[in-house]
Amino acid sequence: MKPASFAAAAAVFVAGASAAPLAAEAADLSISCGAVGAELALCEEGVRAWEAETGHSVTVVSTPNSTTERLALYQQLLAAGAKDIDVFQIDVIWPGILGAHFIDLSQYSDGAEDGHFPAIIANNTVDGALKAMPWYTDAGVLYYRRDLLEKHGRDVPETWEDLTETAKLVMDAERAAGDDDIWGFVFQGRAYEGLTCDALEWLHAYRGGTIVDGNGDITVNNPQAVRALDLAGSWVGEITPEGVLNYAEEEARGVFQSGNAVFMRNWPYAWSLANSDDSPIKGKVGVVALPKGGEEGQYTGTLGGWQLAVSRYSANPEIAADLVMYLTSYKEQKRRAIKASYNPTIAELYRDEEVLAAVPFFGDLYDTFTNAVARPSRVTGEKYNRVSSAFWNAAHNVLSGRSDAQSALAALEGELNGVKRRGW
Repeated sequence: MKPASFAAAAAVFVAGASAAPLAAEAADLSISCGAVGAELALCEEGVRAWEAETGHSVTVVSTPNSTTERLALYQQLLAAGAKDIDVFQIDVIWPGILGAHFIDLSQYSDGAEDGHFPAIIANNTVDGALKAMPWYTDAGVLYYRRDLLEKHGRDVPETWEDLTETAKLVMDAERAAGDDDIWGFVFQGRAYEGLTCDALEWLHAYRGGTIVDGNGDITVNNPQAVRALDLAGSWVGEITPEGVLNYAEEEARGVFQSGNAVFMRNWPYAWSLANSDDSPIKGKVGVVALPKGGEEGQYTGTLGGWQLAVSRYSANPEIAADLVMYLTSYKEQKRRAIKASYNPTIAELYRDEEVLAAVPFFGDLYDTFTNAVARPSRVTGEKYNRVSSAFWNAAHNVLSGRSDAQSALAALEGELNGVKRRGW
């Protein structure tokens, strides 16, 4: 297994050289892997095990943590038919955007997809072709400092209003006791796809819709959505540091794991890291579903997760597909769940005693993971990027104080109508 950077792979392509060898008895493949949390290390370990079993070799190519930057790089390579990457790690919202560049994995799966969540298999199927296999799923969850809530006699918040109040109370009390660095709540506030996930959760919690509904109608400009974004905008500078405007997943985790936040919105991967031996908050963390939007709201979490797809420009598609089937198998998903709390896409693993012993909240939040709210990528197709970037920019304007929620959502509605008129 040979490490490499995604930038280096792109540079090789731009220079006109191809790293992909001709098919041979022992093939040399490449796979792109993210590096959020333990993601890259887990990918390398799985690849190493497959290499040992098959005799093939794999170059692991690291990619940007930002999903927005990663997609742009993928589009650059795939649009030009580059052979540098055989297996791509793709976001749950990308099969409809990138699917034309991937092979149909069903011809190599031998029915392996039947054990995975049907909704994710359906998501990964484009025009009847299985463009990617599920690697792990995700939904946004709420992390909290169990020790601090017990210390100050506060319950785990049921609503976003409860969270706002509790975060302020605990933060103020801890600062009065001398901890000047602590904040009440951190999340992903940078203007990128992660903010789309967070802000969609706020809207959906208040029953404010999903930006664009299943019929393709724009629904984002409504009183409940305004209420949700107005509340979020009130956090910055009060219970949330202004630096959150540039936080992605790892920045938020860094603040929370260092002991400087009472609450954090993040993905399940952060659990194992928060409880690692070198974590200052080991044993002090709880995880629950994200709060409701008021008493009439609903618990929710944005559907996330990543898939593995094989480039149709690969010189060794059959061998690359074998690597994908290995990495998305029951055995590998169980290892990743136990070692680093990555959510399996195989339902049976949520009843596995070893998995539940390692990650107890997998059982408690099973409904959250299997009924998460999807971003409107399927209905908007190739226009999803325009929709998402317009939405995250509107949310960022509210968080940064450049706009109030009502004005931001009215302007967003007009912008999305312009996109829709050109078809999605």
